[in-house]
Amino acid sequence: MSHVLVTGGAGFIGSHLTRRLLDRGDAVTVLDDFNDYYDPRKKHANITPFRKHEAYRVVEGDIRDAELVDRLFRERSFDGVVHLAARAGVRPSLAEPILYEEVNCIGTLHLLQAAREHGPEVFVFGSSSSVYGINEKVPFGEDDEVNQPISPYATTKRAGELLCYNYHHLYGLKTSCLRFFTVYGPAQRPEMAIHKFTDLLARGESIPMFGDGSSRRDYTFISDIIDGVEAALDAAFDFEILNLGGAETTSLQDLVHWIAAELDAEPSIEYLPDQPGDVPITYADVTKAGRLLGYAPKVPIRDGLRRFVDWYRTNNPNRSTD
Repeated sequence: MSHVLVTGGAGFIGSHLTRRLLDRGDAVTVLDDFNDYYDPRKKHANITPFRKHEAYRVVEGDIRDAELVDRLFRERSFDGVVHLAARAGVRPSLAEPILYEEVNCIGTLHLLQAAREHGPEVFVFGSSSSVYGINEKVPFGEDDEVNQPISPYATTKRAGELLCYNYHHLYGLKTSCLRFFTVYGPAQRPEMAIHKFTDLLARGESIPMFGDGSSRRDYTFISDIIDGVEAALDAAFDFEILNLGGAETTSLQDLVHWIAAELDAEPSIEYLPDQPGDVPITYADVTKAGRLLGYAPKVPIRDGLRRFVDWYRTNNPNRSTD
């Protein structure tokens, strides 16, 4: 049995990863601050199924607290760290860039320093497709230049990758930086497009669409992401940066209409100006992840949307499009 620390483990991706690790027989310690970026009750609900599991422990705390992080590593013996804790989202980072810097950079540095001093040597960092900025070459490859991020969030994620490389180079930390492409699925954060649009359509409300609907995203179902994270944790590379995406793109307009079709709803769209920090397209080249991890996304977007809407209906039985 391995003992894995999952930071941000009460969140969307973290709670799915926790389930996967517990199911395969690992022990999991979660570090999460249960902040109010969205309703903390949703995070507590995410981890409710695990609380009585003998191999599960949750620590409530902030990765910006260097003393807490050091004590956690000093008192517990971890075989690996999956660092998912972060302030997320492009648009909110424009309003609070200092907060994003403190959490996503200084917090990451505290974890790397603690791993250096106390172990373990395996560190998986949750990065983002946002680091590619406005990349004219598609699909996006790990060797593409990423020197022009266009939001504070993207900048902090690229900085996190550089910090990870620094600790690999200087101290031999075995590190994988995983660039996630728009992850969705059951328990997705409520402000993200698929969850938000589903909720609005179910309520019979209009959909705010920034731009003309032609922007495209590479949406990745949560189980595919967890496959990649699990494989990277087990591989324990010296240092690698890897894309984890769905390897297909969907326009914003199609996304809205496909969700509406699953709900048997007629969408009403409110067109709004493009938002600063948004990019016109994301599209993952997953060739490298396929070669090194055996990664191959299995859930196409229409199937994934159907699964998400089924989950939404189960968890929101009183919502209706009538």
